[in-house]
Amino acid sequence: MWRKKTWKYYCGDVLRGVLSFLKGRCFCLSAEAVFMSLLLLVSSVRAEEECPLSCICARDSGTVTCRDGEHTELSGDIPAWATTLILRGNNISTLPGGAFSSNNGTELELTTLSLSHNGIVVIEADAFMGLSRLHLLDLSHNPLVYISDRAFHGLGELRSLYLNNSLLAPAAAQLSNALQGTETLRNLQRLELSGNRLKTIPISRLDAFNLHTLVLTNNSIENIGKENISSLYHHKRVRIYLSLNPFRCNCELESFYFWLKNSSQCADAARLLCAEPDAKKGIPLERLRGEDVGCLNENLEAVSYVFLGIVLALIGIVFLMVLYLNRRGIKRWLNNIRDACRDQMEVYHYRYEQDSDPRLANVAV
Repeated sequence: MWRKKTWKYYCGDVLRGVLSFLKGRCFCLSAEAVFMSLLLLVSSVRAEEECPLSCICARDSGTVTCRDGEHTELSGDIPAWATTLILRGNNISTLPGGAFSSNNGTELELTTLSLSHNGIVVIEADAFMGLSRLHLLDLSHNPLVYISDRAFHGLGELRSLYLNNSLLAPAAAQLSNALQGTETLRNLQRLELSGNRLKTIPISRLDAFNLHTLVLTNNSIENIGKENISSLYHHKRVRIYLSLNPFRCNCELESFYFWLKNSSQCADAARLLCAEPDAKKGIPLERLRGEDVGCLNENLEAVSYVFLGIVLALIGIVFLMVLYLNRRGIKRWLNNIRDACRDQMEVYHYRYEQDSDPRLANVAV
């Protein structure tokens, strides 16, 4: 739990100032009045100077920075004047519901909240309730395992959400419901999901947001499905980043390939490379030809083989039918050939016998 910064050093100065003020005036004040005045002044100083231990506070910019501490949970004593809270390098495993709710029931004025590198594993429902003015939320570099469907409930003014290198497999599967489960993030303009081993775009309905930028670099995306392509066609304002993904440059990539050729929405299109098959590995997608990913060519080749097989099968069937229908004539024809061959062999045999018998040879002379 955070502790407030000690403020005893200010009390002496306050007391000396008040006593000097009283000495220069001819007022007859009771001890009770003097005590109350001192209490109000000290409370005012404390309210202005409070800052959580191991944190750096800059009242002018409204920033509270707490880095590399030993905090294991959040506290409700965030200064009311803070608009930016940077909490980094701690050991906060869980963001419970109402984690940022003020003790006195008033909402915080935070517009920027950075919670990167804190070891956060679980984000429970309504974790960010009370931050209705928040514009930027950074949850990058946390080993998230569980994200509630209502994790981002109450962030109606959120413009930017950063979840880079944060999603383990269970959380990645839950992300879509967390983003689209409610209409809370309807004003979201920038979403960064780099380095999360995602295989697909976790947003099926872009119209649920006001997205301008979607960062999906360094994931495990092999292809962009037709549904996502159709959604991108209908939301021209979205700029998407897709480099460092292992694209499989085969027939299934056709829809994405032609979208890439005909649209300028992919800001890093020149950096998209084929990872498979080996013959195309390392080739930029922009340099591919239509026939390289054309389903028509592959389908025609497959159809041609099937057609050839069907033709050969039909020829075989016809041949067998002809044989069957003409089995008697064929049998008679075969018998005739056999008899002719037998007669011919007998002639040869007779001549052979004459040639081999000398007596027959003399009679012939």
